[in-house]
Amino acid sequence: MTSYGCRIVLVAALAGAAAAARGQAPPQNARCLNCHGNEAFEQKSAAERATMVRPLPGVSPRADAAALYISRQIFDFSVHGQTACTACHPDCDTLPHAMRVAPASCGACHEQQQSQYDGSVHGQAVAGGAGAAARCRDCHGSHDILSARNPQARTYKLQLPFTCARCHANPRMMEAGNVRRPHAAEQYIDSMHGRGLTKEGLIVAPSCNDCHGVHDIWPDSDPRSTIHKDNVPQTCGKCHIGVEQVYRQSVHGKLLAAGDPRGPVCATCHTAHEITTPGQAAFKLLSDERCGQCHADRLERYRETFHGKAMALGQPGVAACYDCHGHHDIVPTSNPASHLSAQNKLDTCRRCHAKATAGFTEYIAHADHTDRQLYPVLYWVFITMTTIVLSTFIFFGVHTALWFARSTVLYLRDPAAFRHAKTQALKDDEIFVRFRPFERFLHSLVVVSFLLLVATGMPLKFYYTGWAKWMIHWMGGLQVAGALHRIGALITFLYFGLHLASLARSFLRHRREFRDPRTGRYSLRQYLRVAFGPEMPLPNLDDVRDWWAHQKWFFGRGPRPQFDRWTYWEKFDYFAVFWGVAIIGVSGLILWFPEQITRVLPGWMINVALIIHSDEALLAAGFIFTFHFFNVHFRLEKFPMDPVIFSGRMTRTEMMDERQRWYERLAATGQLEKVRLRDEWSQWKRVMHPLGFLAFGLGTILLILIFYAMASRLLGH
Repeated sequence: MTSYGCRIVLVAALAGAAAAARGQAPPQNARCLNCHGNEAFEQKSAAERATMVRPLPGVSPRADAAALYISRQIFDFSVHGQTACTACHPDCDTLPHAMRVAPASCGACHEQQQSQYDGSVHGQAVAGGAGAAARCRDCHGSHDILSARNPQARTYKLQLPFTCARCHANPRMMEAGNVRRPHAAEQYIDSMHGRGLTKEGLIVAPSCNDCHGVHDIWPDSDPRSTIHKDNVPQTCGKCHIGVEQVYRQSVHGKLLAAGDPRGPVCATCHTAHEITTPGQAAFKLLSDERCGQCHADRLERYRETFHGKAMALGQPGVAACYDCHGHHDIVPTSNPASHLSAQNKLDTCRRCHAKATAGFTEYIAHADHTDRQLYPVLYWVFITMTTIVLSTFIFFGVHTALWFARSTVLYLRDPAAFRHAKTQALKDDEIFVRFRPFERFLHSLVVVSFLLLVATGMPLKFYYTGWAKWMIHWMGGLQVAGALHRIGALITFLYFGLHLASLARSFLRHRREFRDPRTGRYSLRQYLRVAFGPEMPLPNLDDVRDWWAHQKWFFGRGPRPQFDRWTYWEKFDYFAVFWGVAIIGVSGLILWFPEQITRVLPGWMINVALIIHSDEALLAAGFIFTFHFFNVHFRLEKFPMDPVIFSGRMTRTEMMDERQRWYERLAATGQLEKVRLRDEWSQWKRVMHPLGFLAFGLGTILLILIFYAMASRLLGH
């Protein structure tokens, strides 16, 4: 006996007196139960029983479909306990009856219900030959039918989800019946409605029949169906009365009322069976995608905002669509009742940004920076930044390719000589200092801050990749990543400020050099001569001549040029730091303090700052991890790494090979001894070399991830 049958027996035993009070079963039923009330009668041969039920191929027959034994106690307690057996089985009025009899006829007594069932999705499936489709006995039972008000009944509200699940949780039956939502039962049990009903026992929570109907279940394509799109608001409104009234007045409700197929209904946003509490993170994380089913253009631009990227990275603590536009009460922004109307927009923003001002509301949430007509400022900022990024990468891409090709040719001509020269340069005992400890310390800050900024910023830019989600999760979430990003920014401002202070100190110490030797007065010409002289990493005309000589060497049209203390590409790197700190720093501060900044600047400056910050950061990361790494580490003469920035030293052979002009200038002016080695590097080598390789390796990994993200976007994945 099934567990369900055991419960019925228990209820029957406890309510025996009540059953007796209802009266006795018709006397002719005793004749039927002489056989069917005998448990031994159940032991009919399998072959004989198999002739009585023909289930759908591949689908297991229902447990009670071929039951021959009928418990007297259970039957007497059922709603049909006082009904004659022949009322349901008219072809059994003569005994012994035929081996195969017709199924029980429910319509003789339940004519209206039978009529509704015949037209329902279940009845039509049975009429069409779907043997697995639900019949009366599958929902109500056979000889153990109880009133739907009885807590033990299959059709009692708390039991009904499990009754429906007997079919709708059976994958084979769903596949055989070509059901469009084969996992509906499982989804409902895990939904807010299902948990409220089955786990919390809240009888007010909807069960299957509250939404789909009872005997008159029609497909959702049928206008009579309670789940037809036009009827869904009314169906949900049976419980959510106030929400339905608000929805009817919204832009969505009016679209539906006008017969516009674009009008969304409750199930469009909340789904049919996977309904979750709107306050849950799962609902919020999926809400933008659901809105995007109709508003794809808006979703695309929303994804480009911080809110959209954070949502895509699984961080629900930001504004979703409904936080700004409303829930069921969405109306056009021209309507004074809209959350985004001129009267209400500031209050809407202040729900998250408590210190927001009127200027903050000028931020354009769904701006399209590629639309020149609607957003000309954003368009030209985007075009300018794209031009800078592309031109830089093209110029240095060609430069790097030519340099690599020339080095490869020289190596292939005589590999042994190439390796010998490289080894000799490192073994030379005469060593000079190129970078002082303070300069190396600043570079260490640059390395730490830059890697931190890229590692925490690029996942947000490339939010759509799997590695971005993994990195954000690994770091502990977007809030932690944001805090680390800001720490990286503070370190950047620190080393930049320290460098400016060191420049000011150096100029003060050498201010005598700014005097005109003839007059003894401070001279602008003398100042410019020192500032743009060979000891300062500022560009001058020599850099143009060096660049041209280098290009000639690339093509084998001239000797390899010799450089002074600073090469033209190093000066570009130096200038790029000033440019980057200014551009990335200012735009980053706008994004960091949008509420304070928009007290002075208009809100659309946030949009401008986002474009500049994102593109300039991509330029910086790409440039450092490709061209700078090549110039310093990747080229064959230096591979796998040039440790000079960590050790601060270089041999005389290296100086003569690459910076002969610097060596000769120092020797001619008697300053060579000033840069001869006086500090001890060996005690730092074991620490700085591993750190250098670690930074170099992290940068290379980040470069690969960036290329992967950009390629996946281009390929549409």
